[in-house]
Amino acid sequence: MPAVSSFNNTILLLTREGMGNADRTLQHKLLDTYLRLLQENRTLPSAICFYTEGVKLVVEGSPLLERLAQLENEGVRLIICSTCLNYFGLTDQVRVGTIGGMSDIIEAQMRAEKVITL
Repeated sequence: MPAVSSFNNTILLLTREGMGNADRTLQHKLLDTYLRLLQENRTLPSAICFYTEGVKLVVEGSPLLERLAQLENEGVRLIICSTCLNYFGLTDQVRVGTIGGMSDIIEAQMRAEKVITL
């Protein structure tokens, strides 16, 4: 069942390894809660783009892998910056999403009616 809100044409940009500017455990907890509430309310974004430190959320060991896999299974596109993965040496550790380039992130932004950076 597709999401039923105006979030349908929204993308999220995740540029940190969590949400906010606090202890990493708290950042992870806040982001997990945010994403869980989006799921529960059927207010899913069309895509989530991961770049800079945000790419650390989609690799082996991330406490958000299960939540992100659920979102991906519900049709949310997870776009991961290949340059950032290479920079951090994480390309072979990706567990969810699709590795793309900056052009894929720009394309998602251009299609979106709303872009939210967390």
